[in-house]
Amino acid sequence: MKSATMPLAGGFRLATFRAGFKKANHPDLSLVVSDFPAAGAGVFTTNLFKAAPVLVAMKHLAKGAPLRAIVVNTGQANACTGTQGLENCNKTLALVARATGLSPEEILPASTGVIGAQLKMEAWEKAVPGLCANLGQAGVEDLATAIMTTDKGPKMAAATCEIEGKTITLTGVAKGAGMICPNMATMISLVLCDAAVERAEWQAMFSRAVRTTFNRATVDGDTSTNDSLFGLANGASGVTVQGEALTILEAALEDVLAQLAYKLVEDGEGATKVLHITVRGTDTEAAAEQAARTVGHSQLVKTAMYGKDANWGRIVAALGRSGVHFAPEAVRVSLCGVMLFEKGQPTSLDFDALLKEPLEGTDIAIDIVLGSGPAEYTLLASDLTHEYISINADYRS
Repeated sequence: MKSATMPLAGGFRLATFRAGFKKANHPDLSLVVSDFPAAGAGVFTTNLFKAAPVLVAMKHLAKGAPLRAIVVNTGQANACTGTQGLENCNKTLALVARATGLSPEEILPASTGVIGAQLKMEAWEKAVPGLCANLGQAGVEDLATAIMTTDKGPKMAAATCEIEGKTITLTGVAKGAGMICPNMATMISLVLCDAAVERAEWQAMFSRAVRTTFNRATVDGDTSTNDSLFGLANGASGVTVQGEALTILEAALEDVLAQLAYKLVEDGEGATKVLHITVRGTDTEAAAEQAARTVGHSQLVKTAMYGKDANWGRIVAALGRSGVHFAPEAVRVSLCGVMLFEKGQPTSLDFDALLKEPLEGTDIAIDIVLGSGPAEYTLLASDLTHEYISINADYRS
């Protein structure tokens, strides 16, 4: 196992295991253990139907005590499973705690899979000893692969920063390809850091960083019941980050989350494009965001981009129904740098010819100006393809 291509923050050991929750030949159970007590941070789904592991993780983080581990399973979301789901989640933590010598309260759980199914507890009981015996044998790519569901490949990111003459490493992994419009974080994402950080500062960093990264990424407009972003900072580097140095660490964290957010959209179920939708000229950021999300969630816009069709009419129509107030004659719309629409009508450019080559690419810039206000907002969105429908029509079968 152990991949050498992605650095792992110091003081962490990883393990994966094939528990057979869904596919017998695919690792579907993962464990991260910190060799030192770590400050924990978490950002969770705003969906009112929060899965059992989300509720348990929120409870553990609220205690404010140091944490030591994260356990993740795929194949079973343990969402909408009632009191039995909560009991089963706590039992899984007890199993891991017993095998590692930790306390259940030191472990954060995360699950992903089909909503409504109870955990396969017999499989958990058989798998946990083997999982814990594998600690230290897995690398970052192994971890990122084991948490995948409909993802085409593992999503990993890393960043380093220098503080007090020493190097701090942040390692991140994420999973998610469908049901992605986080409104907090993403379906499951973990960030491991070898600096020592005061818990409240660490949590505040995550709360701020998701606003400009995961919260600005969307595949299909759906927010999962299981969205969870975890951060552990264990001090293994020997550096305690405080004062002005906190801004350096936060910039590195935002870098990691931005890389992962892009990968989520790029790997959206069936996606072939990443739409970089920027709206400028509104009086407030909220208005710019509302307009950008209306365009990014328009099925007509998304299918046009999949079809490599410079259909400005779909973009303009989405803006017009967004609920944002603007003067139509002030609107300007550009696609990949080519002005399509201004002064209330299409331009005279032969944009089909000008955009033939740019629309073959992966990254598509949609730039919109709604007025002369100071605010702007950028959203990453995927296109909509036949494959997305095929994946989700057959998801439970």
